[in-house]
Amino acid sequence: MAEAADFQGTGSSPARRWLRRAAVLLAGTPLLAGLMYVPATSPAHAATAAGPESVDVSLDTLTPAAPVEGDTLTISGTVRNESQETITDARVGVRVGPPMTGRAAIATAAERTGPEPGDLSEIDDEYTVKIAKLPSKIGHDFTIKVPVDKLGLDANGVYQVGVSLAGHTASRSYPQVLGMERTLLPWQPEPADKKTQLTFAWPLISSTHLTSETGSDEQQTPVFQDDSLTAELAPGGRLEQLVSLGKELPVTWLVDPDLLATVDAMTRNYEVRRPDGTTVAGKSQDIANQWLSSLQDAVQDQKVVALPFADPDLASLAHRGRHVSGSLSHLRPATEVAKQAVETILHVTPSTDFAWPVEGAVDPAIVNTATSAGAHHVIARSDSMRERGNLSYTPTAARPIGGGTTAVVADARLSTAFQGDMTGAESSTLAVQEFLAQSLALNLQSTNAERSIVVAPQRMPTASQAQSMASALQGLQSGRWTQPLDLEAAAKAKPDPDATTSVPGSGSYPVSLRKKELPRAAFEEIRNTQNTLDHFKVILTAEDRVDIPFGNAIRRGMSASWRGQPKEAAQYRAAVQSYLIGLAKKVQLIPKSDATLSGRSATIPVTVQNGLVQGVDHLVLRLTSDKPNRLKFGDEAEAEQPVAVQGGHSQSVKFTANATASGPVEVTAQLYTEDGVRYGEARRFTVEATEITPTVMLVIAGGVLLLVLAGIRMYSHRKRAAARTTADGREATDAEATAPAGGAVGESARNPEEVDGAEQQSDPTPDTGPESGNPSGTGEKVDR
Repeated sequence: MAEAADFQGTGSSPARRWLRRAAVLLAGTPLLAGLMYVPATSPAHAATAAGPESVDVSLDTLTPAAPVEGDTLTISGTVRNESQETITDARVGVRVGPPMTGRAAIATAAERTGPEPGDLSEIDDEYTVKIAKLPSKIGHDFTIKVPVDKLGLDANGVYQVGVSLAGHTASRSYPQVLGMERTLLPWQPEPADKKTQLTFAWPLISSTHLTSETGSDEQQTPVFQDDSLTAELAPGGRLEQLVSLGKELPVTWLVDPDLLATVDAMTRNYEVRRPDGTTVAGKSQDIANQWLSSLQDAVQDQKVVALPFADPDLASLAHRGRHVSGSLSHLRPATEVAKQAVETILHVTPSTDFAWPVEGAVDPAIVNTATSAGAHHVIARSDSMRERGNLSYTPTAARPIGGGTTAVVADARLSTAFQGDMTGAESSTLAVQEFLAQSLALNLQSTNAERSIVVAPQRMPTASQAQSMASALQGLQSGRWTQPLDLEAAAKAKPDPDATTSVPGSGSYPVSLRKKELPRAAFEEIRNTQNTLDHFKVILTAEDRVDIPFGNAIRRGMSASWRGQPKEAAQYRAAVQSYLIGLAKKVQLIPKSDATLSGRSATIPVTVQNGLVQGVDHLVLRLTSDKPNRLKFGDEAEAEQPVAVQGGHSQSVKFTANATASGPVEVTAQLYTEDGVRYGEARRFTVEATEITPTVMLVIAGGVLLLVLAGIRMYSHRKRAAARTTADGREATDAEATAPAGGAVGESARNPEEVDGAEQQSDPTPDTGPESGNPSGTGEKVDR
């Protein structure tokens, strides 16, 4: 196996030299035999007495991490007595082992715990720290400085170095090793004749922060889910550290353009949603501007690889999404948007030819999905694409896997070196030393081929992990056994003909990763949202105001950052769909009350309300009569008219209806897009059709004429009677008789007008301001 490869140039001679040096140390150290590991006599005694592992040795710093001739190695840390006994005559010393014989041995040594010195021998007593008394539960800091030439480092290679504490206790009168910590020390004092080309991908990725909501203003003020991104961008934050550290290192930037777009949105006015659902104005514009400015400076003259927008979960798409129509269609637009975002915000031209599945785990479906986005290079990892031959070395990363696609296989041990908790000084120091040791061991493997090795760490390193990664790369900057290479060049490197090019089958995909994939239901929800968006945007006069924010939100819904957060992911997708439906419903028919149609024909108005800021067009309003034998529109059972309404306005659309018989008729009003797809909710109302024939009109006219003639006759009769009365006595009588008669005549004159010519309400103004969405009043009559 490649992982068990031996170092080139590490033979029996250096080992014999180390044995001779160990023998000298044994002869010069009379007490050494007493300092060897002695097991506790019984479990009960070990619980209270000082014994093996009763002292915690913390190794916090080791500098320089990769020393050369003439250097002084400085080791500092803390020893803490975890037993119930006081330790006396304690001393902290440095131990060194022989050169190690392969990458697997280094990994095993890095995992080793316990106080057993094993094959580690203590160096000269001069380089120890004496502690007269170390009480129970008390710690003591130490610093030891040792000239490198006192460590006995002979051949190039990796050496195990230990720091141990030995001492006496009341229960043991002899000195005993009570605690030890081990680390690894790479030794390559002179530049190697053959150097490994090392590519370090520097990920700049975050989780989803933007919602799909935007303000109704011209700038479409974005709304953030919370203000957590500010902490990541601020000095000392995760993203700030990645930028400030990365700009000093030979790395390839692996960027999610969604992060760039999100931070760019923060440089202007934005809103932040609070837990109670309300929003408040964001105030981190200066922090966002500073971070973007620093990043722009950092990426100048460096390679930038843009992942598809929002870093889609390729494995979830391959295993679940491909069974839902339309899911894979999001990938290519995500790649196109990614390139545009990087060019616009960072002012550099990125490569969009790489896909990066979660943890580099691949199978045929994942590779096919990745290439559907236009990528020709898939970043895999060596614990997924395992070597199946008997290679004695780690091969070059680039592997042709067919169809014009290259798998860039990152080294698993180097890529996972910083996944643990790096907040403690000791954990960071140990991780850095192991990384350097593995990189040197790789370069010392027995092969004459020049190799290109890729490191692809975790997607979202913490600030402390980023600092540890930077420390490791700084330890390599002397270039004694590695030289930097960008990711594009690594993908084009000459492949090793003996390296595996077989993509593992679907059954080899890790179960632990499969459990965290987005479910099929998630992609069905995404499809529904996309369908809603496609149906909605066709009626808009400025569709980009909706298509861009919702298109990006849909892509965020399938992001790899949702892994391990199924509840939050589902809430996000539901919120996007709900908000989109709410916007679409702002274009609607206002509910209409029942109407009465008197006569053969009349005009029926129906009002379309547009509650959006922008105008709507490409809509058709269709009215359909359920009983065309009573009510028609022209000669048809239905009629339609085009609709265009300005933003924030309502439009009254009038239809001419013809009654052919009396009786109630159900009429349905429905909006459609121009391609015939229903839009919004239908409105139903009843029209009471009343047909008035010519015979009926003649009868009504005759009746009106008779009433008029009777009125004239009564008026003439009263006038003649009044003329015959005398001026003195009958004038008052005539006045009393005339007043009620005049009232009756006036009432009779008015009643026919109300029966025959009832006053009609006028139609709404064709293009009105915002109207109430409430139904019109009862007893409505349509215009004739």
